[in-house]
Amino acid sequence: MLTGFEKIVEERIRQAQSRGAFANLEGAGKPLNLQDDRHIPEDLRLPYKILKNADCLPPEIELKKEIHRTEDLLAHLPDTADRYSLLKKLNFLIMKVNALRQGSVRFDIPQQYMAGVSDRLASKGKPDTQCK
Repeated sequence: MLTGFEKIVEERIRQAQSRGAFANLEGAGKPLNLQDDRHIPEDLRLPYKILKNADCLPPEIELKKEIHRTEDLLAHLPDTADRYSLLKKLNFLIMKVNALRQGSVRFDIPQQYMAGVSDRLASKGKPDTQCK
């Protein structure tokens, strides 16, 4: 059921439509580009929108991308010494992203350990592609 104010608004919209006030509007006939930002805290929505419009990513997302690149590189690196060095970098990046997060510890990204990597290498005799 419409209130009195809503009825007035609806009537004015119908009158404007009949006069052609909505004809030739920019983007007419195209789907709206609505983005769901309910998962972003209200006080961060505007800064995130500004960053997005400037083609910048939040620091946490940049770090996660770097973590994924490092994991991919680690998975294809045959030398154990190089793997150990890269693993240290990976753990540092994981520590940084976990420190940036504001939430429960159970959502932290677990760090990787060289013992597990070395065991997998020794048991297979070749580089492991599943170092996670």
